[in-house]
Amino acid sequence: MSTNMFALALRSDPYPQKRDWQDLSWLDRVGESWRIRSTSTWQLRASRRQQVVAWVEEWEPYWAALSETELAQARTQLRRDLTRAGLNDDRLVAKAFGLVRLMSRRLLGMGHFSTQIEGAFVLLHGNVAEMNTGEGKSLTATLAAATAALSGMKVHVVTVNDYLAERDAAHFGPLYASLGLSCTQIGEQTPPSDKVRLYAGDIVYCNNKTLVFDYLRDRLTLGERTQPLRLAMDLMTGRTRQPQMQGLQFAIVDEADSVFVDEARTPLIISATRRSEEAEAFFREAIALARKLVEGEDYELAPRDHHATLTRDGRERLQQLTQDEQMSPVWQSPLRAEEAVLLALQALHAFVPDVHYIVREGKVMIVDENTGRVMPDRSWERGLQQLIEVKEGVELSAEKETMGRISYQMFFRRYLRLSGMTGTCKEVSKELAEVYGLGVVKIAPYKPTLRQALPAKLYATSGQRWTAVMERIRVIVADGRPVLVGTRSIAASEELSRLLTLAGVKHQVLNAKQDQAEAELVAAAGEAGCVTIATNMAGRGTDIKLSDEVCARGGLHVIITEGHDSSRIDRQLAGRCGRMGDPGSWEAMLSMDDTLVQEAFPIIRSRLLRWLVKPGMQRASQKIGLTYYKWVQRRVERAHGLVRNRLLRSDFSSRQALSFTGKME
Repeated sequence: MSTNMFALALRSDPYPQKRDWQDLSWLDRVGESWRIRSTSTWQLRASRRQQVVAWVEEWEPYWAALSETELAQARTQLRRDLTRAGLNDDRLVAKAFGLVRLMSRRLLGMGHFSTQIEGAFVLLHGNVAEMNTGEGKSLTATLAAATAALSGMKVHVVTVNDYLAERDAAHFGPLYASLGLSCTQIGEQTPPSDKVRLYAGDIVYCNNKTLVFDYLRDRLTLGERTQPLRLAMDLMTGRTRQPQMQGLQFAIVDEADSVFVDEARTPLIISATRRSEEAEAFFREAIALARKLVEGEDYELAPRDHHATLTRDGRERLQQLTQDEQMSPVWQSPLRAEEAVLLALQALHAFVPDVHYIVREGKVMIVDENTGRVMPDRSWERGLQQLIEVKEGVELSAEKETMGRISYQMFFRRYLRLSGMTGTCKEVSKELAEVYGLGVVKIAPYKPTLRQALPAKLYATSGQRWTAVMERIRVIVADGRPVLVGTRSIAASEELSRLLTLAGVKHQVLNAKQDQAEAELVAAAGEAGCVTIATNMAGRGTDIKLSDEVCARGGLHVIITEGHDSSRIDRQLAGRCGRMGDPGSWEAMLSMDDTLVQEAFPIIRSRLLRWLVKPGMQRASQKIGLTYYKWVQRRVERAHGLVRNRLLRSDFSSRQALSFTGKME
């Protein structure tokens, strides 16, 4: 790790975390990014990693020869040595790895492969280990987590959902216990009264959103303790408010690309509820007014950007509509009226059910566009949540007043030592270095990859694409192979499911509406002839097991039916097949109706559509069309990168503007 910009530091309060650094100029950022990327590649070079693997092989027989009493004594001495020397002594780290590997083999029947040892070594030194899907990243993390905990650090293993956190904590808990370490798990439903005890564990498994929100609650608590009156009352009564997390020391983030990049465009906000009958009436009136406006005449809409603008005629019409004597007095302000109606237009037309949200049990629940998962505890701000609830005819939730706010970029860079693992992050290695100070080290697969990529196909309309997908499914299933079909949205998965049902093709659907049974559905997706339709969550973190019969017939076949905003998500879906030396194949079947390209450069799109249906032009138009599709995808990726950069700069600006108040967030 760096000794300047990313130097470790402790705050003066009782909360260990890294001190914030000031925003750097673009030239400094470029230089720091280059330094981190080149340094990590050299310091964690293959020869050094392989030397550690050799030392682990030497230490394991030593540990295996000890009696239970001798093992306990040697383990205690190892903890002392690690506490004194830290994690920079490679031989000592290899000794700890050897112990963890032996206990894993004894208790779990799983010995770490050489590539997993290399990955753990990369994690332990504060970098991102890029390992192919199916290489056993969860088991890899146990080496780094246990060794760091033995050295005295509190370790957070961060997953993308509660299921994975609960599964891994239960599975690896006995391994940690055999090393004298406590392992706990914290989820969204964990009672607040239990969190202080659970966060005190040596190794804590939790999902990224729960972690950040608990951090915001801690900052509010610590902020109150700095107030003179509160501090005086605590001294008089003998009561203090103890933070839950007790610091940010070492984090291992699974699916690091999803957490650090895909989810980093939206800040996380903790808020208090505030219900008002006047506000509810205002939201209903805003939707009613928006429904009276005509697209093209009164307003223009850009669905991709979730943004609406009023025309001159639209402003005049809105002014006439708000002159009604029965309207609330707040509508007499032209600026507020326009702002409210624009937000209502977005709620009506830019946010689509089963794409951006679902309605479940009389509630509007946001769907994470990056993972396809429902986020029941999240809501849109500035009244957008309530406007969509009016649109869907459900009970309005209370408005929320912001109490604390932080971005993923600002949060994770505060860990004293941060690391991550994923199968797809080479495209964003520069951003990971600039924002988080993380280098990316590629770990070669344990077995040669047999995954076969078939040529992509582009169709003029989504209807043509779905017809081709159904025919392709029939061909693959007839060969006795399983098929996993990836869709971008819930609506698309249900449309394909409807078509397959009409065609009499047996299948199962995995989307945000069935996320409770996700692991079971994914685990069964490798059975011969099984057809699974999945949104881009695609069971990340869950293995698809293949029988010998399926492997002999060519393994799992993956069909990508729509490009995502990031090519990494497409690669992640393709990586569901051909895991750990298994055979497999994948292909992309795209259309010019896809969300990614529908709104981009309509003139180019219309010409490509004519070429795609013109006789004799299919081969040339396919090549040009696919090039255009990939170009639009890269353009969207760059745009999202700019959004993340602006969000981070906004965080810097906000903290500087409010620094005189002494508030943490």
